[in-house]
Amino acid sequence: MSVTMRIVQRFDACHEREFMALEKEFAKLEAERPDYPKGKRLQPISGREPCNTLIWEAEFPDVEAARKALEFFEGDAAHEALLAKQLPYFRDVRVEFYSNLEM
Repeated sequence: MSVTMRIVQRFDACHEREFMALEKEFAKLEAERPDYPKGKRLQPISGREPCNTLIWEAEFPDVEAARKALEFFEGDAAHEALLAKQLPYFRDVRVEFYSNLEM
């Protein structure tokens, strides 16, 4: 059964422009490097999460593959450099795993 991993990042709304500019750099890195996990980015319009939230989401064959993607991010120097710039804007972050039901 496949798994969807979501990285839910709430940022300081006063710094949305700066946060999103850095997120574009993450997206560019993801697009340019074939070894990067590929995901999609979502921003709530209406729902439980406030509008100053960015969600990165990707599907993996299993939870182990999803966890390896997290390890990849933590071990990649380019990712860590961008993250260091983006961290001051974070207010909360969490990682969620969902089973993709095939009924």
